[in-house]
Amino acid sequence: MTAGDDEKQITPQPTLAQKLALWADILRDCSVVGLHFAQNVYERDRYQKIQNVAMEMIAEASGRELEEIRPLLVKVFSCPAPFPAADGAVIDEQGRMLLIRRADNGLWAMPGGGLEVGETPAQGVVREILEETGVTCEPVAFVGIYDSRLCGTSSLHQLYQFSFLCRPRLDVAVIDPPPHAHEIREMGWFAEKDLPDDIDPGHARRIPEAFRVWRGDKSAYFDW
Repeated sequence: MTAGDDEKQITPQPTLAQKLALWADILRDCSVVGLHFAQNVYERDRYQKIQNVAMEMIAEASGRELEEIRPLLVKVFSCPAPFPAADGAVIDEQGRMLLIRRADNGLWAMPGGGLEVGETPAQGVVREILEETGVTCEPVAFVGIYDSRLCGTSSLHQLYQFSFLCRPRLDVAVIDPPPHAHEIREMGWFAEKDLPDDIDPGHARRIPEAFRVWRGDKSAYFDW
């Protein structure tokens, strides 16, 4: 909700696969904490079994083979918390927003990605935008923080997604090609009334919030 706004929003009911992924994420979180504080081999063995079950649940929820995704889950299963991510609503002086067409699903979205240790969310979003688009920008306002389960994001793991309003740095040359150009198919600048139809569901809800902040409403969004 927007701070100070009591209007209720309708949240779509999760699918069975989404429920399964959430339960697996809860087990992952419990097992990581349990392994950290385990005092003997018996406790470690039990928490490791919980991790194995959680991995099988994630494989079932994603429709992929366990052995195919097990290497990808090693890092995931070492984190005892939701994963932080950030995206940037880069809007220029003409009121156009910078969007990318993602390579993984072919849908349009704001540039962004996972945050790294040692950086603030604002620093992380500037880095992600530069890596994906080659555009240097600066954050000017905080749009909100979103729970991936509630805003339409397609993810097997719970994310806390920070969203920032940014403006491009016209005094800095665009990097061409950007370091992570393989992550996007194309990019473009779009006015609010001319947004693409095929926008990633997780961004379709956040983009209007970014334009709201750009128009001068500085209240931040948060899920409740």
